[in-house]
Amino acid sequence: MNKEENEKRLERLKSIVLAMPEQPGSYQYYDRDGVIIYVGKAKNLKRRVSSYFHKEVDRFKTKVLVSKIWDISYTVVNTEEDALLLENSLIKQYNPRYNVLLKDGKTYPSIVVTNETFPRIFKTRNINKRFGTYFGPFPHISAMYNILELIKKIYKPRSCQQPITKEGVELHRYKPCLEYHIHNCDGCCIGKQSWADYQENIRQAKEILKGNTRDLSKWVYDRMLKCAEELKFEEAETLKQRYLLLQEFVAKSEVVSHTITDVDVFTITDDENNKNAFINYIHVKNGTVNQSFTYEYKRKLDETDEDLLNQAIPEIRERFQSKAREIIVPFEMSWRVKDADFFVPQRGDKKHLLEISEMNGKQYKFDRLKQSEKLNPEQKQTRMMKELQKLLGLQKLPYQIECFDNSNISGTDAVAGCIVYKGMKPSRKDYRKYNIKTVVGPDDYASMQEVVRRRYKRMVEEKQPLPDLIITDGGKGQMDVVHEVTDGELHLDIPIAGLAKDDRHRTNELLFGFPPRTVAVDVKSELFRLLTQIQDEVHRYAITFHRDKRSKHALHSELDDIRGIGPKTKDTLLKQFRSVKRIAEASQEELAKAVGAAKAQIIAHHFKAKQENVNEIVN
Repeated sequence: MNKEENEKRLERLKSIVLAMPEQPGSYQYYDRDGVIIYVGKAKNLKRRVSSYFHKEVDRFKTKVLVSKIWDISYTVVNTEEDALLLENSLIKQYNPRYNVLLKDGKTYPSIVVTNETFPRIFKTRNINKRFGTYFGPFPHISAMYNILELIKKIYKPRSCQQPITKEGVELHRYKPCLEYHIHNCDGCCIGKQSWADYQENIRQAKEILKGNTRDLSKWVYDRMLKCAEELKFEEAETLKQRYLLLQEFVAKSEVVSHTITDVDVFTITDDENNKNAFINYIHVKNGTVNQSFTYEYKRKLDETDEDLLNQAIPEIRERFQSKAREIIVPFEMSWRVKDADFFVPQRGDKKHLLEISEMNGKQYKFDRLKQSEKLNPEQKQTRMMKELQKLLGLQKLPYQIECFDNSNISGTDAVAGCIVYKGMKPSRKDYRKYNIKTVVGPDDYASMQEVVRRRYKRMVEEKQPLPDLIITDGGKGQMDVVHEVTDGELHLDIPIAGLAKDDRHRTNELLFGFPPRTVAVDVKSELFRLLTQIQDEVHRYAITFHRDKRSKHALHSELDDIRGIGPKTKDTLLKQFRSVKRIAEASQEELAKAVGAAKAQIIAHHFKAKQENVNEIVN
């Protein structure tokens, strides 16, 4: 591979990384032949994978690995724990060259509740469903041990390995062990605890292992408060730590479930124009997700989602040689597949798998959109304009957007700024600054009306194109005063929107129409972020203008008002006499020594005339 090929390879890989989501998941690196050479997990996929391509990477192994990468794929999950489990599953399946080999075949431990007459509850790494019911696996071992300890303390399941039967208990065949004498067991083997009571304890323990920890959390919390009231602070602190661990405990995993053996999962996601569809495929084998891929299908004859799945499912199953007899799909299918049945889950582990598949399909669609918009920036701008047009119900695309803001301190040095966005990008050559001329005192509404009136009256006179949308940096009040000028005075039909703030002065809603109404928009969406950027930009522009004007005003000197006295002469005088007061009191001869006879005469005449005016006013 020559230098040019390597640069193209790295450029292509970096473009993939830039489009990756900032979510937890597992990533896979492929070599030139399409073989997985490394599997990793991440709390933040984009940040983790991008670290491999930093110039400061100095580990030899990492450099060698990066030199072998030709493609990257990833699977998004909801939690960091699921990312750990998914990584573990994929490493076992593909045995990547650059991963640590898991030679002992072990995996993350699970908790088993045995099928015995008097069940036991303990940790295991070996899964045999005939032996009992399994919960987990647990990527965080400390959380698992804390749950086992709490179950042991509350429900006291037996820990001995002797086979106990009801008949044996009735015939007194068993003797209590040490655990009974130290009160870690209630003695089910000698009849001190009934079989029904023991089974009820096991049932409640299973609810905890399923993730239903509310009752147990309440018990621990109440016990903690009681210990604190009895001044048993050390025991209360121990219970507090257990309570916090219990709050963080999640036994249900979305990528690993011992109740699922061999299934295929398919979901379909449409693009914005409904011309393409993204079909995600997940295969679950022995309770773990071991394959996740998304394929793009083009609609040729306006096929429905069911028609596309009808075409895609047999192709994808054949490609991966899947023999799964159960296929999970998002909706009912009117056709059948040979040797397999369709299933639409409503809850439980299979529903979680369906949600993960949908999430990965949507993420693939988003990644493709970002890549295409990177190659063609105008595509993104057009999409944003169409989105805003649809959201506000505008008659035409909001190509030119204008936003106003005022700035003053108690009415002094009052100014305003107007910024212009064209095609969702700032057009700084069209920005305008305004000194407030007709308003006395701090009246933001009147100042806004003056600026809007001056701007659009001039634009009409000069026959300049009017904006497609006006955005006010404020709520209903600002929108009303702008509407009074544009519609009431100038008779202009310009849509007006407003960005309102909450009690913490953070923008939290978009207003539109008259009377203004709140428009339903996600505050975390890309469009809302762009609107707040416009708001921040006009605020910055107005504040900067006001600060510059205030600085000039503060630095203004009476010498600036004397015609014929320039900056150099002013500096010379101040350097010589130290203040304007001393310059006014100096004689013409003293001034002449500093700046010459001609300028000295101008300065002396100015201050003499000023003094005569003051004397006339006094008399």
